[in-house]
Amino acid sequence: MASAPQWLASAASNVVAKTVNGGLADLRPMPRTLIDRGPNRSVYRLAPRGKTLDGPPVLLVPPLAAPALCFDLRRGCSLAEHLVTGGRRTYLVDYGTVAFSDRGLGVEHWVDEVLPRTIRAVSEDAGGQPVHIVAWCLGGIFSLLTSAAQPTLPVASIVSVAAPFDMTAVPLFAPIKPLANVADGLLFTAAYRLLGGAPRQLVKRVFQLSAIDKVVTKPYAILTHLDDADFLAQLEAVDRFTDNMIAYPGRTFGQMYHHFFRANDLANGAVDLGGRRIALSEVKQPVLVIAGRGDSIAPQRAVHRLVEVLENAEDMRFEVCPGGHLGVLTGRAARNSTWRHIDDFLDERTA
Repeated sequence: MASAPQWLASAASNVVAKTVNGGLADLRPMPRTLIDRGPNRSVYRLAPRGKTLDGPPVLLVPPLAAPALCFDLRRGCSLAEHLVTGGRRTYLVDYGTVAFSDRGLGVEHWVDEVLPRTIRAVSEDAGGQPVHIVAWCLGGIFSLLTSAAQPTLPVASIVSVAAPFDMTAVPLFAPIKPLANVADGLLFTAAYRLLGGAPRQLVKRVFQLSAIDKVVTKPYAILTHLDDADFLAQLEAVDRFTDNMIAYPGRTFGQMYHHFFRANDLANGAVDLGGRRIALSEVKQPVLVIAGRGDSIAPQRAVHRLVEVLENAEDMRFEVCPGGHLGVLTGRAARNSTWRHIDDFLDERTA
């Protein structure tokens, strides 16, 4: 434990950095090159400038509504940086912003168009090699539905981090479930149709609500960690992340509400989309499932349901790691837990 003079010196230095020098977090993005672009997708190859990485490609798939910088939060707490510095050929898909004009886009747009085209572009850029997917939250759900719907895609394996598949196990939804059932869900349907989806400010507030205890105690946490530059830098990076939340398109939000939330179809292993039924039992690739020990958006039981419905996966792993919904992916503890499990899983398949 630091002495009082040391604590004061570190605290003073951090306060100056935050108030005068613009902050403590190194928010520089990983260098990237655009390799493919289309509606709702920009696909990047991540690599140090002037250096080409070899080996099987790893594609980072974010969820809707959350910015793609979830994988590149800040230097030192960036899964993208970790993979690239570890020598992996790493790619990222970014959906961009969602406008009111996108309100007619449904889940099948991402499952049939955005992700398949992204996967093929990454495979082609990597010389035709199959793609290892690392996805977070809804990105994991969409990646698995894509693999199930299009089994000929060049997908080598899937890592799904903090993706809930049993909505009855999500306590955040319990208080609004009675309202959601009013008039067979017509109240909520009318609301999201009027708004064209879920506005970004609403998405931001729901994310903050999931960690309300941390929001309430944040001022105290800052005061008691004024000497901890890494802790303060992480808070800055998370604040930037939440400030960049994105809206959900209306039709996609409606399908998620009716199929994922009200009917809990994912827990039963199949979803009706675009006039056909997509069964998760069709996923044949090896899958690593990771849950956050303190995650209130995707609790362990909600995440573990995936293990039970992926009955035909070549290999199935389930790990519980420290952190909340974002923390399990890119918190300070993720460096020695989640990322280690991802490395081990990929190493077994790329040796």
